[in-house]
Amino acid sequence: MSSRLVRSRLVPLLAKQRSERRALSVSAAPPKEPIVSSDALLNDQSSSPASPPPPPSSTARRSWSLLKLGSLAALTAAIGTTAYATYAYSVDEVEEKAKVLQEMTKGPVGDDTSSFQKYNNLVYSTAMKVPVKALELYLDLRRAIEDHVRGFTEPSSEKLLPDLHPQEQHVFTLVLDLNETLVYSDWKRDRGWRTFKRPGVDAFLEHLAKFYEIVVYSDQLSMYVDPVLERLDQKGCIRYRLSRAATKYVNGKHYRDLSKLNRDPSRILYISGQALESSLQPENSVPIKPWKLENDDTALLDLIPFLEYVAVHRPADIRPVLASYQGHDIASEFIERSKEHQRRMQDQKQHGRFWRR
Repeated sequence: MSSRLVRSRLVPLLAKQRSERRALSVSAAPPKEPIVSSDALLNDQSSSPASPPPPPSSTARRSWSLLKLGSLAALTAAIGTTAYATYAYSVDEVEEKAKVLQEMTKGPVGDDTSSFQKYNNLVYSTAMKVPVKALELYLDLRRAIEDHVRGFTEPSSEKLLPDLHPQEQHVFTLVLDLNETLVYSDWKRDRGWRTFKRPGVDAFLEHLAKFYEIVVYSDQLSMYVDPVLERLDQKGCIRYRLSRAATKYVNGKHYRDLSKLNRDPSRILYISGQALESSLQPENSVPIKPWKLENDDTALLDLIPFLEYVAVHRPADIRPVLASYQGHDIASEFIERSKEHQRRMQDQKQHGRFWRR
């Protein structure tokens, strides 16, 4: 009876204690979070829109615009100054101005110069280093460009011919153009290019080679001049050949520069169908009718008497002689003057005979 009573009291007490323990264990365990996969996290991040960058401020935009405008203005001013200096001044003149600018950058420095003045000179010289260096770079670049251009525009040498032999110092130099003066090159579709000799050219060269130093001066390329003269001058009457490389290029045209021949200009005659238009020294020019395949042409042969007279009588300066024929055909005018001279000589002889009687 007593054991039953004890059991009836202990069983409810033990059940109560077990229920309290379970409640404590459940409350002590942390709450479990749901497991989320990495793919889901990436998808969530990509799906979320990125925040736009903050717009630039108006002050930054204004500063950038001013910087671009200032750079453009400086570049335009530099280009304009360079173009004006190139047009208005030669390299030597610009170099003189550059020397003056370099001297100005140094500034006077002496023992009695104040510290403030020394500081000003230092600041000024430092600030002028960039313009001085830019000017030196411009001079170097301009010299290089002008030297390169000069190779195409100037004659290939300052002395196109070798020195004349001392025993031939009295000999005149006869300069001849090639095309339309000695020969004529013609092209036709059925035969291509052909070169024809002017009537009387062989006799002209052979006879005047006894009196003159003959030089052919052409504005054609040497690849054209040399083969033509090889066939034209088989007797070696022509001493020297000059082609396009020996001409001076001015305003799109090649000119013969007789001053580069290394000969006395008072003893040079230049014969060409375009003598006055193709030479830089028209006072030495002997114009002749351009030849274009006329069969009855005698212009070269007609010039022989005048040229032989000049070579024999050797005037001190041929230029005044040629100037006296300006506006006239030299060959025909020389014949007329020769006839007039002979008439005067005949009159003088007759007067002399009259007084002797």
